[in-house]
Amino acid sequence: MKVLVATEKPFSAKAVEGIRQRIENAGHEFALLEKYSSPDQLRQAVADADALIVRSDIVDEVLFKSAPNLKIVVRAGAGYDNIDLKAATAAGAIVENTPGQNANAVAELVIGLAIMAARNKYSGATGFEISGKRLGLQAFGQVSRHVAAIAKGFGMNVSAIDPYCPTEVLKEKGVTPADSIEDLYRNNDIVSIHIPATPETVGSIGRNLISLMPKGAVLINTARKEVINEDDLLQVLEERTDLKYFADVKPSNADVLNQRFADRVFFTPKKSGAQTAEANLNAGLAAADQIVAFFRDGTDRFRVN
Repeated sequence: MKVLVATEKPFSAKAVEGIRQRIENAGHEFALLEKYSSPDQLRQAVADADALIVRSDIVDEVLFKSAPNLKIVVRAGAGYDNIDLKAATAAGAIVENTPGQNANAVAELVIGLAIMAARNKYSGATGFEISGKRLGLQAFGQVSRHVAAIAKGFGMNVSAIDPYCPTEVLKEKGVTPADSIEDLYRNNDIVSIHIPATPETVGSIGRNLISLMPKGAVLINTARKEVINEDDLLQVLEERTDLKYFADVKPSNADVLNQRFADRVFFTPKKSGAQTAEANLNAGLAAADQIVAFFRDGTDRFRVN
């Protein structure tokens, strides 16, 4: 079977070599496409591939039609909204992700953004310490669990809300269950967003929630920009000169926000939550192992379609 690794934003050299070894040791052919500049290049490269490993690369209906042999696509990371699941299913291909492999990297970035916001972007102006502050986590998946553990080490008081996570699990992790999403925003000095972008969540975080945050609060988003109602965010930041918004996902109106609220907003130039050597390697090797297992005996434990 031919396995293509196609990444506009490349894996580390160590990760690529590890993936290659796992694929070839299992008797499959390894192919690599990095830093491509157009969707056509990706479609040409995948035309005869049986498996595909991507990062944030777009895998759409046109691609599936260009790759009649494609049986499995693995997204090296947790989120998979860059892959058209309906098109994959229609084409007879399965889609998997690699949950948890990037979790610690993203969690460390969350805490880094929290400290950066607390210290006023290191401008020298008097800030605050995160120790003793209240941290609210919107969703409690793998990233949030790492955030909670690190935050507790800083002496933060952590609460969370997640309709899919049993209350007992939160309590086992030393995290207080929030009574409602409104209470999560109302009762925390820092709120960190960890929900996926779905039809139900897109645009769901707007004025109704952000305006509830206490004085001097910080909203952190390392998930997806689409979950924020950006017009509402702009309005609330205009009304509440005490609030801050720090994100690893640059909003569509980033230029306006930076122009008007330069000291209260921050956006990484390029999504960097998973951009560590360790996460890079972990996610890449996990993707390779999942493809090998699928071709060996049909294992599809992390299937999402």
